[in-house]
Amino acid sequence: MILIGMFDSPFVRRVAVSMNLLGMPFEHRNWSVGKDFELIRQFNPLGRVPALVQPDGDTLVESAAILDFLDEMAGPEHALLPRSGEPRREALRIIAIAVGGAEKGVLQVYESAFRPPEKRYRPWVERCHTQTHAALAELDRLCQVRGGEWLIGNRITQADITATCAYSFLSEALAINRDSVMYPALSAVAERCESMPEFRSVKADWFAPSNT
Repeated sequence: MILIGMFDSPFVRRVAVSMNLLGMPFEHRNWSVGKDFELIRQFNPLGRVPALVQPDGDTLVESAAILDFLDEMAGPEHALLPRSGEPRREALRIIAIAVGGAEKGVLQVYESAFRPPEKRYRPWVERCHTQTHAALAELDRLCQVRGGEWLIGNRITQADITATCAYSFLSEALAINRDSVMYPALSAVAERCESMPEFRSVKADWFAPSNT
């Protein structure tokens, strides 16, 4: 399979981490939605990432759909999203909050990357900033409430993966919580996950530790 998109995207990265954890090898196309837009559109007409090209040439788009497909391939005993009941509902709740926060972070990045300074609308950026912090605060609260090694049950799930990918993206791209002061419980979960080889092997450059 071929995974299209850069690992600086939390949505591409959560797919890559999931594939690593599920033992599903993939070829990576490190394409940017900016400079490689037309290349990406050959696989996703919207020009968005991630896109996952299957061996038969069929392409799945949007990380939620891709992750659902991967879980189906892995089977119920290995799937990263709990099958049913309260564990599934709680995992989906955490994932939705993390995805929402990451989306608002992406909008803030795009505002500075693609829009000229004189065209930026400060109240909109501040609103996105508020929503991002609200998501992180709720994730931190949920991490405190659970207090265990993993957010759901006794093994890593998609809740841990998505929360970590969102948090790491926001910490680096927007310098949120760089000193692990504002959201300590969430930071601890992310640090635990980021120490795993399945996460370390798919880090974007801005996630790499500084050599200075």
